[in-house]
Amino acid sequence: MSKKTALISGITGQDGSYLVELLIEKGYEVHGLVRRTSYFNRNRIEKFFDRKNHLKGGNKKNFFLHYGDLIDTSSINLIINKIKPNEIYNLGAQSHVAISFEIPEYTSNVNALGTLRLYEAVKNSGLKCKIYQASSSEIFGKVSETPQNEKTPFRPRSPYAISKVYSHWLGVNYRESYGMFISNGILFNHESPRRGENLVTRKITLGATSIKLGIQNKLILGNLNAKRDWGYAKDYVEAMWLMLQQKKSDDFVIATGKSYTVKYFCELVFDILDLDYKKYVISDKKYFRPSEVDSLKGDYRKAKKILGWKPKTSVEELAKIMVDQEMKTLTKNQKK
Repeated sequence: MSKKTALISGITGQDGSYLVELLIEKGYEVHGLVRRTSYFNRNRIEKFFDRKNHLKGGNKKNFFLHYGDLIDTSSINLIINKIKPNEIYNLGAQSHVAISFEIPEYTSNVNALGTLRLYEAVKNSGLKCKIYQASSSEIFGKVSETPQNEKTPFRPRSPYAISKVYSHWLGVNYRESYGMFISNGILFNHESPRRGENLVTRKITLGATSIKLGIQNKLILGNLNAKRDWGYAKDYVEAMWLMLQQKKSDDFVIATGKSYTVKYFCELVFDILDLDYKKYVISDKKYFRPSEVDSLKGDYRKAKKILGWKPKTSVEELAKIMVDQEMKTLTKNQKK
């Protein structure tokens, strides 16, 4: 049996880096789509390549990066026709919800039209590959029921969420119209030490650890009462892979089934560091979104039944993993 080939957009992000680890462990040849920028941001995947762009310590060239962009049709066509992947994981996106209000056109171009360009490239190539599309719990927005499952109506509350609704329904349409294998993963919030520093869980763990080490003295956040279903990104990329190992494509909610406030996550993190969050955390309405998503909690029973997937990491364990890594990194940086 020949080695499977996978193409990942958004490979330098949190999910992309964990997915690379999983796929290489399973013997895949992995290709990543990276944008050409002046800032060389590949720290999350640095261990997978050397100057010759292949795995360190090995002779097999099973990890490759390609310059391309979801807003550039020609680069997508070129890469897909060159690689001819068995599986495509479309993780590339402008993924910051608050920022999507400031750059709605760019967010839509990357997240929505970028997905369209990718599907068209695959369809026109005649390639029979399986596609994972990163959907988002944000599509539920102003929720009509709790918990949310695959049949819950969408009520998006941000340009980001609207772009993800477009991508989601586009996947369903291309699946039904052209017989393409496209599975939408409706992933609820999933975090890790590799999360971007401007996203709330990472902002909390980095801020709290910095306060503990005397680097800063306050942490300013937005809505502390927003409730989210938080899981561990490393668990969630396994669900992505499982979706593409099925005989039929479908849509799946991936979640923990438990929901907590931002305030609770603050309390958890500061408690780990033997600090009282009330002394340090400030809620500033300047950081509230123009339209808030108050509460999200996912029902992952379908994924459990069909994929055999379930979350492995509690929110308490997740907070500890993140804080431990922050402490390790910041302490190391202070010694330099």
